[in-house]
Amino acid sequence: MSHKKSPNVVELDAIAWKILESLQRNARLPFAELGRKVGLSTPAVAERVHRLEEAGVITGYHARVDVSKLGAPIKILMRLTIPGGDLQISRTVAAIKELNEISRCYRITGDESFVIEADVVSIRHMEALIDRLSALGATSTSTVLSSPVERREYTIKQLEAFAKYL
Repeated sequence: MSHKKSPNVVELDAIAWKILESLQRNARLPFAELGRKVGLSTPAVAERVHRLEEAGVITGYHARVDVSKLGAPIKILMRLTIPGGDLQISRTVAAIKELNEISRCYRITGDESFVIEADVVSIRHMEALIDRLSALGATSTSTVLSSPVERREYTIKQLEAFAKYL
């Protein structure tokens, strides 16, 4: 693959890419059906998937859940700016991990320290979450109106097109 530049990048052949593309579309695909799609026997495709898991290319299998159907209809993005160094960051990460509303947290570059994604049940709930995070540093919050790109599947063509930026 032409875009391999980093020692962390795993070199994949065409069959591995077909496996990844199929599993990204449907992670519950039985090995027998996956094997038919990529031209391998059931045991051979199971071994290939196992090797992709061991290499860290496949990191898990997940059910996509619409949390709004479960009672938390408001998705928010919060930017958190904290003072201090490593100790403060460690304390903040530990505190964030304890907050069940938070579905994702990114440590970022720039003026802010973190971008946090959370799901809440009401404006009152959002206010309480902001209050808890404000104890850690300065917050700025946005409410998500919609998600035009919810989840992206990756193909070999997409990643090879990125090579021009290397």
